[in-house]
Amino acid sequence: MKTYQTMTRAALLREKEALEQQYKEAKALNLNLNMSRGKPSSEQLNLSAPMMNIFNGYSNLVDAAGVDCRNYGEMDGISECKELVSRLVDVPSENVIVYGNASLTVMYDAISRSYTHGVNGYTPWCRQEQVKFLCPAPGYDRHFKITEYFGIDMITIPMTEDGPDMDLVEKYVSEDPAVKGIWCVPKYSNPQGYVYSDDTVRRFAALEPAAPDFRIYWDNAYCVHHLYEDDQAEIPEILSECEKAGNPDLVLEFLSTSKITFAGAGVAALAASKNNLDYIRKQMTIQTISHDKLNQLKHARFLKDKKTIHAHMMKHADILRPKFEAVLDILDEELYGLGIGTWTTPKGGYFISFDAVEGCAKAIVEKAKEAGVILTEAGATYPYGIDPKDSNIRIAPSLPPMEEPVQAAKIFALCVKLVSVEKYLSE
Repeated sequence: MKTYQTMTRAALLREKEALEQQYKEAKALNLNLNMSRGKPSSEQLNLSAPMMNIFNGYSNLVDAAGVDCRNYGEMDGISECKELVSRLVDVPSENVIVYGNASLTVMYDAISRSYTHGVNGYTPWCRQEQVKFLCPAPGYDRHFKITEYFGIDMITIPMTEDGPDMDLVEKYVSEDPAVKGIWCVPKYSNPQGYVYSDDTVRRFAALEPAAPDFRIYWDNAYCVHHLYEDDQAEIPEILSECEKAGNPDLVLEFLSTSKITFAGAGVAALAASKNNLDYIRKQMTIQTISHDKLNQLKHARFLKDKKTIHAHMMKHADILRPKFEAVLDILDEELYGLGIGTWTTPKGGYFISFDAVEGCAKAIVEKAKEAGVILTEAGATYPYGIDPKDSNIRIAPSLPPMEEPVQAAKIFALCVKLVSVEKYLSE
């Protein structure tokens, strides 16, 4: 098979004519297919429907520690739910605070608190001359939106299959006191599905920041979100690694059950050192009296133990895996060998990352939209929404029913071909 780069102009023109006819036919279908966000499907949400039956009007709503979950109090979260979080990420329950339904809120609070009141007593970021954040990219667009909202300067750090470029991370962190944090999705990263290597995790734990108020913002969103029973990523536990490296306060770890139970009604949590948690509690006593303890109790009783969690997540995997494999099969069938794109093959998480020919991502996303396939906006996986190569596109196969990701992937591949041919013809 000839790559598009090696085809003659005449051959490219013939290819363009054929692709334009296929594209016209695709547009005539008037489709409305959405692969823009990593939302669980209705079928996945139904897996947690039995949780709704845990309570009735006569249920015992007192937790194992004797706390009446209908009342005020237990700002940290009930002990049973803290134990649940402990099982999810292998941290001691005393290092956990359980919040409301969204980890994004907890991350926003962490940045906002640091901006207005500082980190553990240090000068508030708003009173410092400059504040910078390291942003591994491609990465999670909502992370970047938070730091952009507070006017924090974002520095792009290239991602590798082992995680962020740690030579660059270490250089920035150790040399520049204006660098106050780094966003991380250590397992099945958004959007590439990469898993940080053991060495990467330990290098993070051993960082020597020039800024005493530097923190690692460790978003462990996909800690148990494997696609395969027999191929599951495991990484060193970051809190204990920081403790061993003599940096117990270096990390704030975030997680939630949003893609385990109900995306809009899960529980979120923060895991950190005692020093960090004690400082955070000072803000929480002003901000809230307690979060939804009934929801916490419901989750603790539904996701009882590690065995229950594992079985539940494998049900999720059985729904997700065929969609991922179908999309990847189509990318292989339609694009492999043409030299117009590369893509990741994740073993977990919610996304596939596609890299088009440089300068083509925005045009591909726009053409797909015109043909009824909605993708995440090109550039969203980079700070400020600017992909310097205009090449990365995030694909989210999870939400639609099985036949739709297949249809969408075929149209996406068609758009990749058509935009690539147009680019080569214009050169």
